[in-house]
Amino acid sequence: MGSNQIKDSSNNNNNNNNIFDKVSKHSFEYIQIIGRGGFGKVWKVLLKKNKKIYAMKEMSKAKIIDRRSERSVKSERELLSKMDHSFIINMHYSFQDLDNLYLVMDYLEGGDLRYHLCRRRYLTENQAKFFICCVILALEYIHSNNIIHRDLKPENLVLDDEGYIHLTDFGVAKIWRYNNFKDTSGTPGYMAPEVMCAQNHTIAVDYFALGVMGYEFIKGHRPYQGKSRKEIKEKILSKQIQIRKNDIPEGWSLEACDFVNRLIQRKPHHRLGNRGPKEVQMHPWFKGISWKDLYNHREMSPYIPKKKDNFDEKYCNQPDKTGIETEERYNSIIRRKDYHEIFNEYLYFNREEYKARNELFLIKNPHEQYQENIEDEENDDKNDIDNNESNNNETVETAYNKYSDDLFIF
Repeated sequence: MGSNQIKDSSNNNNNNNNIFDKVSKHSFEYIQIIGRGGFGKVWKVLLKKNKKIYAMKEMSKAKIIDRRSERSVKSERELLSKMDHSFIINMHYSFQDLDNLYLVMDYLEGGDLRYHLCRRRYLTENQAKFFICCVILALEYIHSNNIIHRDLKPENLVLDDEGYIHLTDFGVAKIWRYNNFKDTSGTPGYMAPEVMCAQNHTIAVDYFALGVMGYEFIKGHRPYQGKSRKEIKEKILSKQIQIRKNDIPEGWSLEACDFVNRLIQRKPHHRLGNRGPKEVQMHPWFKGISWKDLYNHREMSPYIPKKKDNFDEKYCNQPDKTGIETEERYNSIIRRKDYHEIFNEYLYFNREEYKARNELFLIKNPHEQYQENIEDEENDDKNDIDNNESNNNETVETAYNKYSDDLFIF
């Protein structure tokens, strides 16, 4: 039976007295639009009770249903409720009202990487390396938990005020399963061949996308371009693109281009990252990188965004343009008897509340070896740490020699 009432999911764990205020859109002061997506807007908002700034993703239920994306928005909310990591955009609240779904996320004022690429086009090698290292740490976290992002691109990488990159938009992310050949969503220009061809795929698809971005950093454009998904697919299948020695721009190293060439291999079993993030970190381009210092934000970014909101005001403030036919279609969706029941599983979430009740079941963090130890633990384990660092250096050196003997540069 239909209902005009939204299921109040905030009562699921509220048998005891609740010291936390219920959060809704009225709990926030709307400051400005900072982005737009397929289902609505992204706002910069102020939470009135603590004066903290967040980014609020506002998604129209009618648009979601019209595009048959109910599962993807529910999946994104479910994944984000279990994540907590310094190199992704974390969710703090989720809720809904009659018309919209809401995700309240970390706000980073640096803007997305596409914004900066459009103004610079090219990055220096040091800048590109730093950004890619940040992305690798984010991918290590999700891949260690069998999550494939599946839409890695500059638009989904956001800079903080220190120039660190954070991964966002898990709308088409999936927990890996064997028969996933039907999962073909993503952005064609960054999509791996196995996804394009509707084949089973693994975390290696994210490393192909990382390679496409690396190629874009070096050359100023993607390796496979086209006006449609079909055209891009045909180009990928027709030729393996590689950066040649005589094509390397001034200021870029052989190791950087070798790294990119290994990532954009069309066959996943030949692709760097197919066996996981550790082999990516061991590539000689990253020799000398302290992943521990990077994880703990001790490294200075070679690119610092300007100290104000880095968003395109023309794009963000453009008026909504919806045709009459589309509006009529949305209205017919709203009149459906099951309209509200579709999103009953889009549960209320308050990270602060869940943490206080010890009900936040976070997925494991593979970066625990990078985290700070308390002082007495560091003293007790000093010898072990020194030995481990020595072993790690030997491993990297071995990998460096292995790669150097067989560079993917011709």
